[in-house]
Amino acid sequence: MLLLLMSTEENSRPAKQGGQVGFVIDCEWAEPKSDKMEDQAAAARRIDFQLGWFLDPIYFGDYPESMRQRVGEYLPKFSEKDRELMRNKIDFIGLNHYTSRIIGNQPNPQPQEIHFYQVQQIERTDKWSSGEAIGERAASEWLLIVPWGIRKTINYIVKKYENPIIYVTENGMDDEDDPSAPVDQFLNDTKRVNFFKGYVGAVAQAIKDGADVRGYFAWSFLDNFEWAMGFTKRFGIVYVDYKNGLTRHPKASAMWFSRFLNGETADSKPDTN
Repeated sequence: MLLLLMSTEENSRPAKQGGQVGFVIDCEWAEPKSDKMEDQAAAARRIDFQLGWFLDPIYFGDYPESMRQRVGEYLPKFSEKDRELMRNKIDFIGLNHYTSRIIGNQPNPQPQEIHFYQVQQIERTDKWSSGEAIGERAASEWLLIVPWGIRKTINYIVKKYENPIIYVTENGMDDEDDPSAPVDQFLNDTKRVNFFKGYVGAVAQAIKDGADVRGYFAWSFLDNFEWAMGFTKRFGIVYVDYKNGLTRHPKASAMWFSRFLNGETADSKPDTN
């Protein structure tokens, strides 16, 4: 996703219209399965196939070596003129982040694994070898709640891509819709409140670590039509009543955000310890 931020300040860059151009990319954190070098390398490959695929050409003039080795025949080759044209041509990075996974090395992936994961030669799971889950699950099967993952993702971007300006452009969790449930059940979304406390707190820690994070956008303001899941998943901090004229009702998470942004109560402050 290409994201434009417009400004009316006279001294903004570029001089004529004051806009900035950034690139928005989705990345889940890849936590190595163990301290073994092969698992560490597998986790690095996983991030190469998420962030590096799009950002390495802009910052370094080519795709990650791990991608060249595995899917080189599908990747375009850049001329020196191409590299110069695209090098460092963005003003900020937008990060969509929701979850994290445990990654191990898998030299011979299962045939039923989709090609995108096969070529990475990784094992992608949500449980440690002890059987313990990496985090609590939200409504969607793919969404595990792992607040420390966003801090690690941001710090990775800081270290690899020369500490760019970062905006967290999407971060949130969903509830399962139940047409028979009373509205109040959805409005008391304490799990989402705790989700945002954890993730906003982790972003705050990344800023303390040195990241230049300029903004955070919760996904989503309203319950929305969610890809293939349609209206069966509710990501909003405001409830939309689909049966009664699309009336809207702020959830507890919306009230928490209001208090947090206004600094009204101690409870509104995320725990960053």
